[in-house]
Amino acid sequence: MALALQTFSTVKDANAALKAAGTRYLGGGTLAVRAANEGDVSVSSFIRSTEPSLSAITVSGGKVRIGASVTMAAIARHPDLSSLSHAAHAVGGPAIRNMATVGGNLFAPAPYGDFTVALLALDATLSTDGGDLPIETFLVKRESIHAIVTAVGFSLPAEGSFRFLKVSRIKPKGISVLSIAAVLEQAPDGTVSSARIALGCMADRPMRATATEKALLGRILTSHGIAPALAVANDGTAPITDPLASAWYRNEVLPVHLGRLLLA
Repeated sequence: MALALQTFSTVKDANAALKAAGTRYLGGGTLAVRAANEGDVSVSSFIRSTEPSLSAITVSGGKVRIGASVTMAAIARHPDLSSLSHAAHAVGGPAIRNMATVGGNLFAPAPYGDFTVALLALDATLSTDGGDLPIETFLVKRESIHAIVTAVGFSLPAEGSFRFLKVSRIKPKGISVLSIAAVLEQAPDGTVSSARIALGCMADRPMRATATEKALLGRILTSHGIAPALAVANDGTAPITDPLASAWYRNEVLPVHLGRLLLA
């Protein structure tokens, strides 16, 4: 089946075109085009926009704004986003990173979407023509969101506070067994004063590890100090089962890798 591609100079026009049946927005195409090549007949036309703001990265006053068309490669090499470089590098190999976009990653189903796990830990906000949306709200209802995401925004994490780990069977570009991102703030005495932890592949989309976050508060990041947090690491999870790993396996290894991340 032939696929049409429509390109618009503005997001407004692209959004209007997306109202037609059988249309889908095309970012880097790493997942959407593959699905079409594998026989997805639900899409008859791809829509894209070349509006310049979609490809811009702005870092000012500790605030970051990344356009939805920005690629993982662009994030990985940006001098002001060195703390996120590891998370961007976790998305595929060089060829994929040169095409995969922030916007596309937001809609990627598990076991994909590693960068979205990082954005969830960073408490990012998504921008659309209809206004801004907290990332947690977006993830709950993303299948029903038909407006184009134009950018993501978040506060740049303090030095050393952001941590990211991807577990895969093929390094460095394998698909995730699981991924973990954390923003941890510590008081002068070393105790954890704030924690946001996000998990990938432990549900059908990135999720918060709220029980672990609560258990870390007031604790020191030692083997003894993090033990209560690891004991509740699986609370609320519903891991996927795929050819890479079973749900049982992901539940078993989550506390192990979470412990490594916290003690890093």
